[in-house]
Amino acid sequence: MTFISAHEPDWTREKQTRFWDPGKKLVKSIRDHEKFSRAGGALGGVRAKIAVFRHRFWSAVTSCDIQLGTQIGGGLILPHPVGIVIHSSSKIGPNCLIHQNVTIGSYEGGGGSPEIGGHVDIGAGAVVVGGVKIGDHVQIGANAVVRSDVPDRMVAVGVPAKLKAQRPRESVPPPKT
Repeated sequence: MTFISAHEPDWTREKQTRFWDPGKKLVKSIRDHEKFSRAGGALGGVRAKIAVFRHRFWSAVTSCDIQLGTQIGGGLILPHPVGIVIHSSSKIGPNCLIHQNVTIGSYEGGGGSPEIGGHVDIGAGAVVVGGVKIGDHVQIGANAVVRSDVPDRMVAVGVPAKLKAQRPRESVPPPKT
């Protein structure tokens, strides 16, 4: 196993390796919009509008609702990009993996939007809501409902999510003390 950083994005994870890869095409359209909007000028404006069109197309193909302008760290993987909803004020760290039908957002009385750390794996159907902070190298189980903070290197499972210690893996270095 190779080490996956929670702080340095691994841009090769977003690289398109085949023609039909809707998750990577959706992420690329978001990245292109960010890049061309920052570039400015007439050409940058036109390219940003093309990126908006591509984003709308891939959002429709995948049935995902990830707003342009959402803060997403590099190395995001959406292996089955169907039904993913990410609120625009949420923050996603680098090298995360988000499976299908995941909701990340705020709710009425929830006190803000989630902040997801680096190298977080979120299972299918999971819900992360409110002003929660998810640490680095966290695993969130399928269909878990996370409404409270999750420290580094923990596993959150169940409804409501309960925390369990993560089994040590060679790919994750021990925490620095």
